[in-house]
Amino acid sequence: MPATDARRPVVLDRREGPFGEVVLRERGDVFEIIANGCFLMDTSDGRSERLLVDAALAALPAARPAPSVLIGGLGVGFSLVRAATEPRWGRIAVVEREQAVVDWHLTGPLGRISAAALADPRTEILRTDLVAHLSTTTERYDALCLDIDNGPDWTVTQGNESLYSPSGLAACRARLTPGGVLAVWSAQPSAAFGSAMRNAGFHAVRTEEVAVARGVPDVVHLALRNH
Repeated sequence: MPATDARRPVVLDRREGPFGEVVLRERGDVFEIIANGCFLMDTSDGRSERLLVDAALAALPAARPAPSVLIGGLGVGFSLVRAATEPRWGRIAVVEREQAVVDWHLTGPLGRISAAALADPRTEILRTDLVAHLSTTTERYDALCLDIDNGPDWTVTQGNESLYSPSGLAACRARLTPGGVLAVWSAQPSAAFGSAMRNAGFHAVRTEEVAVARGVPDVVHLALRNH
């Protein structure tokens, strides 16, 4: 019998949803999420997804009691798990529009990453579209930690680009408490997005980078809402 090639991906689930095809693959001991044929994320690292949450919390005043955070979306669960390991966070809301992704965590193989975080009483999964949620909810959060597609300059799903537009940034600002922080993950730095955040009324705009093995670093764009 030929040896199994651990580098060759195995499809664990494939779904057609309202926003196109999503696929969960396993490559050796790494899980991968593919959307409409485009690689989104995998479980090989996770440093930048954790930084997304850590940097947002660090930007908030230390005296702010039990700050609330909205994470969009669930992905492979790294950002949620990081938030749940931090006792300082109060409410942890996670927006995920793909039912398949939620299922892979609740009843599928990604549960081995996120089970404890999902069982945390602070955690709530909101099964809806992030752009729609930001524009319709009356909830306000101390932090928005957004990891949608591959960032502002590389969207995969049609409609997500509006999140990074002036109207999308205005919706983010409206959903933040005074002094709240907006943290946005990106697969590459974007000077134009930093300018867009300033133009939308955010201040203290900056980036934090995570070096990767090849190519440009992953980036977390950070900004604060004025009081």
